[in-house]
Amino acid sequence: MAALTGEGSQSPEIVVGPLELAAHVDEALAVQALAFGLSDDEIDIRRYIVLRHLQSPGAHALGATTAAGRLVGFVYGMPNDRTHWWSTVVEPYLRRTGTDHWLDDSFVITELHVHPAYQSRGIGRRLITTITDGVGQPRSILSAIDIESPARALYRALGYQDLAGHVLFPSAPSPYAVMGAPLPLRRGSGQGN
Repeated sequence: MAALTGEGSQSPEIVVGPLELAAHVDEALAVQALAFGLSDDEIDIRRYIVLRHLQSPGAHALGATTAAGRLVGFVYGMPNDRTHWWSTVVEPYLRRTGTDHWLDDSFVITELHVHPAYQSRGIGRRLITTITDGVGQPRSILSAIDIESPARALYRALGYQDLAGHVLFPSAPSPYAVMGAPLPLRRGSGQGN
């Protein structure tokens, strides 16, 4: 496990390590709801999706917890499979940009969320670099809301580049960008999420 300390003397130590996400799905979804603005109905749908994803070969999760055991961030992902729903949605967009080969031999970051009170302390960076350091694929892909945001800035700092933009997911109110990076992810200074 890797320990991170937050900025300032009032921030408790944050430990990043393996997370049995199925057992902590409600805690994780509470973090996601705050970080991403989900309704109760959306949380119920996400619970089903997360539990289904965790049955995929190679799926695993990490959590960021306080010294008191409070979950304040999490990431999970899995080796990409072109038959999965996400891949079937993004594939035509990637094909148009000549980047659909990124769907092969890639590790997908399915979700990465940090509680708003703990953002900008390097927790998101530690979660994503730690999970991707432990995979066998040579690259990673993810989707993020297609706006300039702290999350997109973090991904770019880690080496992710835009593969396709204005990707429309059914029922998502905003377009997304698909981003990809060779592994291992870039390291460098800066806190980020």
